[in-house]
Amino acid sequence: MEALFGTVAANKKSPRDNSSPSPKSKLKSGPPSQRFILETHKSQNIAIILRSLVVSRQEIIDCLLEGKGLDIDTLEKLTKISPTKEEEELILNYDQDITRLADAESFLYHILRAVPSAFTRFNAMFFKLSYTSEVSQIKNTLQTLEAACRELKTRGLFVKLLEAILKSGNRMNAGTSRGNAQAFNLNSLLKLSDVKSSDGKTTLLHFVVEEVVRLEGKRCMINRNHSLRNSTASLKSDASRGKDYIMLGLPIVGGVSSEYSNVKKAAGIDYDAVLKSCEKLSDHLDEIMKIVEECSGDGGGHGFMREMEKFVERAEREIQVLRNEQERVIEIVKKTNEYYHVGGSKDKGRKLFQLFVIVKTFLEMVDKACVEIAIKLQKRRNVNGEEAATVVPPMPMSPTRPSVKFPVLPPNFISSSSSESDSDEDL
Repeated sequence: MEALFGTVAANKKSPRDNSSPSPKSKLKSGPPSQRFILETHKSQNIAIILRSLVVSRQEIIDCLLEGKGLDIDTLEKLTKISPTKEEEELILNYDQDITRLADAESFLYHILRAVPSAFTRFNAMFFKLSYTSEVSQIKNTLQTLEAACRELKTRGLFVKLLEAILKSGNRMNAGTSRGNAQAFNLNSLLKLSDVKSSDGKTTLLHFVVEEVVRLEGKRCMINRNHSLRNSTASLKSDASRGKDYIMLGLPIVGGVSSEYSNVKKAAGIDYDAVLKSCEKLSDHLDEIMKIVEECSGDGGGHGFMREMEKFVERAEREIQVLRNEQERVIEIVKKTNEYYHVGGSKDKGRKLFQLFVIVKTFLEMVDKACVEIAIKLQKRRNVNGEEAATVVPPMPMSPTRPSVKFPVLPPNFISSSSSESDSDEDL
């Protein structure tokens, strides 16, 4: 085995191995190795970050003493290389040749010697610069919530859909204790596609959407042509007019979700995050005041303390205004919940924002239903060999609406009072 696998050969010393190193090889020996105090991998990572900085070590020290002068990117990098308390002690207690320290240890040694609270100050300065963007984000969130509530109370098409659903439910439950309902739980909106017709070919959602599409198309045609009944209408059959109504109404109802852009944004907002946002900022300010007190005795100059005290004073006033705005908007959300669901204002926590999630999901279902209705009409037009209609070129024509086995709704399926100018009490 020794002969086969080279153990013997490895143990043999060749004449070349016994030769002494040449003077040339002696000259190539490198300088003394650097001293690492931190764990080697961490030290190397810190050194990489330090090489990416565009400011010198002395400039950083000057900015630490003044409490300003560093941009947010530089501060973010410096906060990432913060040593632990134990590492700080090891670095500050180093009493050997500092010129032999590795790059990371050398930087930390000089920074901590000049300003013992350096990394605490870095964190405070970083929060000071990021504070404006955090406040702006909170304001945008509150504005989105308020705008979403406004959309839910002023956009008439959503209310028309709700009214159509309520009347359909009452018609289907006629003769029962549930046949004269004045309202319904919004959670049931998400179940409309589960209610199938007797023949299983359509759903209650598609039925309601198509009826609202037809009504909107009729309203659109009347607005476009006031002489509809006198001339053009007299030449068309009811089936032909029905096709035109659907083609005119599909673009209106089909893009309903685009009218509720803020509702869709609000659906992704976390209630707990909104409620704790101002509290989180206040906690940071308290930490900064503690830092200022701690730094007052480390001989690091008064510029940093003056800068932070001015910032905290201004920020406290802004946060109080922000708290008041937050309370006002949450109250608006509660009233909007009450508007659509009696007792909804008593909901707590995440349930308050559930309204936006339900409406967003429902409107997406309506959009999808409109797409499916348009595809179905296109297929039937192709099968029957009909030519494209000239009323609305982008939309396909359709034969008469297929019969479904839902109870037939009365002619005034949606009352004439359901218009864009409906008051809040109409539903």
